Amino acid sequence: MHIDVLTLFPEMLSGVFNSSILKKAYEKDKFSYNLINFRDYTKDKHYKVDDYPYGGGAGMVLTPQPLFDAVDAVVKERPTTKPRIVLLCPQGEPYNQKKAEELAKEDHLVFICGHYEGYDERIREQLVTDEISIGDYVLTGGELGAMVVIDSVVRLLPDVLGNKESAPEDSFSTGLLEHPHYTRPANFRGMKVPDILLSGDHAKIEAWRRKESLKRTYERRRELIDKHSLSEEDAKIWNEFNNN
Repeated sequence: MHIDVLTLFPEMLSGVFNSSILKKAYEKDKFSYNLINFRDYTKDKHYKVDDYPYGGGAGMVLTPQPLFDAVDAVVKERPTTKPRIVLLCPQGEPYNQKKAEELAKEDHLVFICGHYEGYDERIREQLVTDEISIGDYVLTGGELGAMVVIDSVVRLLPDVLGNKESAPEDSFSTGLLEHPHYTRPANFRGMKVPDILLSGDHAKIEAWRRKESLKRTYERRRELIDKHSLSEEDAKIWNEFNNN
């Protein structure tokens, strides 16, 4: 996978790409990336990339020319791939794990990080393939949203995580919240690890984890079940929670 990020502040993303899992994944050639300041593509003699909105109103709007030319340039560099071009904005599709898994299958992702009041509508209509929002709130720019999406996508690439089973068992990957975890010591300040986890009986441990996953989802994010098909055994457990 190759990732291009079009931004006015590439320095905001440098630290993220040079830390933790993203850094390790890059060093293992699991993906490549390029941070592009789309101001470099403006044809305005004052290097402006924004202008006042037609019809009046507060704030400034990003003009189409620099972004269209910047995308043309990154696409031209990789003519054999058809990129997904992602616009980060509050009006976009709410981001979730299913979308991360979808994007992780792509060969080329281009992220557009805006600033100011908004984008010229022609950018939305003619340039991008996806509009994504990471939540119902407004940020100063799209960089933070892009970091969230990129991190969640890259960790799903093959062999990026140390344990290949880590990602499939994450919260939301199964449609449910993840079960509780414990590690040493078995007794910390009188708080004990559940006996079942120390039993060595893997079948019973898996059954316990499944039930705890259902329980945590029931207690915290009950609406997730509306999008998840329960097995007969899971449905029985779920009904127990409803009847208690």
